[in-house]
Amino acid sequence: MKKTTNSSGLRLNYRRTFLIGFAFFGILLLWQVYDSWCPTFLTDIFARRMYGISSAELKAGDPAKILNVQWLVGIIMACDNLAALILLPIFGTLSDKTNTPIGKRMPYILTGTAVAALAFPFIPLFFHYNNIAGMVVMMAVVLIFMMMYRNPAVALMPDITPKPLRARANGIINIMGYFGGAFATVLGIFLKLSDYINAADEARKVWTIELPFIIASVLMVISALVLFFTVRENEIAEEMKDQMAEGERLAAVETPIDDDKPMSKANKTMLLAILGAEFLWFMSDNAIGTYIGNYVIYYLNSVSSATMFLTIIGGLASVIGFGIAGGIADKIGRKWTITSGLMITFVSLVIMSFVTPTGRVTGVHGEYAFPGLLFAVWAIKGFGMALVHNCSFPMVVELCSSKKIGKFTGYYYTASMSAQTVTPILLGLVFDMTGAWRALPVYACILTALSCLVFGFLVKNIRASKVANVVGIEALDSGD
Repeated sequence: MKKTTNSSGLRLNYRRTFLIGFAFFGILLLWQVYDSWCPTFLTDIFARRMYGISSAELKAGDPAKILNVQWLVGIIMACDNLAALILLPIFGTLSDKTNTPIGKRMPYILTGTAVAALAFPFIPLFFHYNNIAGMVVMMAVVLIFMMMYRNPAVALMPDITPKPLRARANGIINIMGYFGGAFATVLGIFLKLSDYINAADEARKVWTIELPFIIASVLMVISALVLFFTVRENEIAEEMKDQMAEGERLAAVETPIDDDKPMSKANKTMLLAILGAEFLWFMSDNAIGTYIGNYVIYYLNSVSSATMFLTIIGGLASVIGFGIAGGIADKIGRKWTITSGLMITFVSLVIMSFVTPTGRVTGVHGEYAFPGLLFAVWAIKGFGMALVHNCSFPMVVELCSSKKIGKFTGYYYTASMSAQTVTPILLGLVFDMTGAWRALPVYACILTALSCLVFGFLVKNIRASKVANVVGIEALDSGD
């Protein structure tokens, strides 16, 4: 098995990193289904509550009113994120202090998986029967227990990966996560949400929307079990002690980390700058992720499976980005890798601002043909954001010792979930005030540009010692 090492003996175990990636597989699988289906569920159910007709009937009669319910959709999606904002740091800190025979992260991963997987299929069931209270409660249950899962699962990689190797490791586990998202995307191609939404009430078949949630739950449980049976936390932590200590010595930080002293001013400034920029780019990225399904169905008037093809194209571009981001960071540093990714993403969003409905009708429901330019937009954006996500999390946990990885993972997700709490409501209000779906890419453009400025001017490019690839006979060593 090929590994990565340096003169001090640090090495990345690719097999183990791949197995840790099953945690990301489960996370992105569930969230892809959640983000692709739930905003449209909420749009349809609020249309019935406010206007007495389905969103499809409203779109045919008075499409402007669809925009009027988006602020309510945003509030529900933001309430979920607000709960995450509170819970992620709690579960991160708790898991830092946990000590069990199966490790400090695994109890949270297994419990969170079990409850979230059980509750997830009830979301479409309650929607089908027009029960908004039941649907929102199930969404909340899923989110709470996914937060129990998410922080410890993400912290598992830096727990057992030396600091100079984390960008490469993060690329591998994120690629695994995108495979999870691809499973959900393929389901959306064959089980079209737009077919369900556009059908008359008596023609709506519950299994069209139920199956993706059931399959996601099953695969999420399988991924957690693979993780549990192949990654023995305590054994690996003991084995990695010397390499983790060497990683601390070679860390890309301005001043050394010392748990017995307050965080240095330089390191604290770096942390706050990273988190501030992260907040802004997640404001942008989550706005697109939350509303793209409605944007396609209600603005472009196109088939919902087109959104799934967007996800596939963006995912493939992201896999390429994750695959090469670690190597780019080795050459130019993590700061400039992230800055380049933000600039690439900004260009894609500028292009998206000029996309309009085609007006060419296709399909049995009379949807418009999907604008091909969006496929290019998603490829560019996927690649750019992969560079950003690959290096940003390792930069945050670089600023703490192994005793506080869960806590600093909580900081990372506090910034991202704060953004995801604010942005659906804010953008929903923008939609309500402007009456224009084209506000979506403009809004995202502005926030991406701001994040690039904050990151570029306030974050220093501190680089770890160079890590070279093992060659020759040593590269064949597959030991754990």
